[in-house]
Amino acid sequence: MRSLFPVTDLTTTGAAAPDREWSLDELAEAYAYPAALPAGTSWLRANMVSTLDGAAQHDGRSQPISCAADMRIFGTLRGLADVVIAGAETVRQEGYRPARAREAFAARRAAAGQGAAPAVAVVTGSLDLDFSLPLFTEPLVPTLVVTGAGAPAARVEAARKAGAEVVIAGDGARVDPARVVRELTARGLRRQLTEGGPRLLGQFVAAGVLDELCLTLSPMLTAGDAQRIAGGPGVAVPERFFLASLLEEAGFLFSRYRRTDS
Repeated sequence: MRSLFPVTDLTTTGAAAPDREWSLDELAEAYAYPAALPAGTSWLRANMVSTLDGAAQHDGRSQPISCAADMRIFGTLRGLADVVIAGAETVRQEGYRPARAREAFAARRAAAGQGAAPAVAVVTGSLDLDFSLPLFTEPLVPTLVVTGAGAPAARVEAARKAGAEVVIAGDGARVDPARVVRELTARGLRRQLTEGGPRLLGQFVAAGVLDELCLTLSPMLTAGDAQRIAGGPGVAVPERFFLASLLEEAGFLFSRYRRTDS
């Protein structure tokens, strides 16, 4: 892996650039959250992968368009977060399990006042979830189910019986994406990471609450009708993000983009 941007005296380019695997400490430094967040605020970043022709999935999953380095970054981003946010469909398709404690991030998390592992927050209006899965029965910290006040009462009760913490983030059956951010922040979960899927990311984008996008560009073409990384409602005026960093390995590009006002 090599750093392409920002350009410094240590930036390596060309055929002579060293090709080595970065340590998890190096990745953690490269993907660190802002050092000081104002009291009562949070930082919401998204982590997504896309092919050259804009597909966020292949056969309904992201793994086929990923790579080993992408998965190391995926693990690093989880290792830095207070909470991992995912939509119910992504949880079902990707077979989500509880986030695990990793020794490589233990000291860093302890110094930041974080627990051993991030919580997982599942955003769902219907609560159409299997509460017998390890995500709910075996987490190090209780899984959060984020829903609206109009969610089916029986499903809310089932979630609570399974040990999940139910978070209300909407007045009706639907979830308000901006309120998701606020409710998690109020619980002290300020370093926020969303892994999609595309519909949930699109809602965060449309609500104007996304601070950072970590996007892996996969050197693959899939054609077909796969989803983009963000779907759903659009924005009236496209929002400009700026490039914060760019890494490369084996033709995969690992970028970070931040909002211009962040």
